[in-house]
Amino acid sequence: MTELAIYDMDRTITRSGTYTPFLIHAASRLAPWRLALVPLVPFAMLVYVVGAIDRKRLKEINQRLLLGGSVSRAKLAPVTASFADAVMRANVHPGALRQIAEDRAAGRRLVLATASYRLYVEAIAGRLGFDDVIATGTMNGLDDRILAQVDGENCYGPAKLRMIEAWMAAQGLVRGETQVRFYSDHVSDGCVLDWADAPFAVNASAKLRVMAGKKGWPLLEWGV
Repeated sequence: MTELAIYDMDRTITRSGTYTPFLIHAASRLAPWRLALVPLVPFAMLVYVVGAIDRKRLKEINQRLLLGGSVSRAKLAPVTASFADAVMRANVHPGALRQIAEDRAAGRRLVLATASYRLYVEAIAGRLGFDDVIATGTMNGLDDRILAQVDGENCYGPAKLRMIEAWMAAQGLVRGETQVRFYSDHVSDGCVLDWADAPFAVNASAKLRVMAGKKGWPLLEWGV
């Protein structure tokens, strides 16, 4: 029986979100003048909140604002590395590190499944010791440039479960022969928590705390 320990990242492993901070971190190093566009990010969020765009399009707009229509992967590499180092220094819950170490010691395959962009998540996952990453992808253009377009689905809500199942199929993992633990802080991952054999509501949002109470899912706090 294969054992997987699948983790959400933002506000589960990390104390706060990483997506917008990454874009600001990258803009400050690659094109500081783009920081003048940061006030437009909340405006794009408002357009999303009223339902005019979906989360996938929101990400594309924010990436275009702060990274441009395309960016060289080679130029972005040291930026993702420095951002991952910053996350590890100050934005990781101590309890998350302990749980990751426990799952690793138990021989479980560590999988990070997050709506954040793979282009910087892989650097964080490597520092945390994860074996695999399932994340939102970006389109590649000519000359190995990263485009401000999401490749496939945004790894959020039901799409996250579809992407986990697709990854398992590609890995030759049969669901009935695989024991799955899943950790998340947010109600948007409710379908994955329902699907998991061992679901854990971690640093739970108010709505997830209510859902966990109804479902009987354990509540964990990793902030200490």
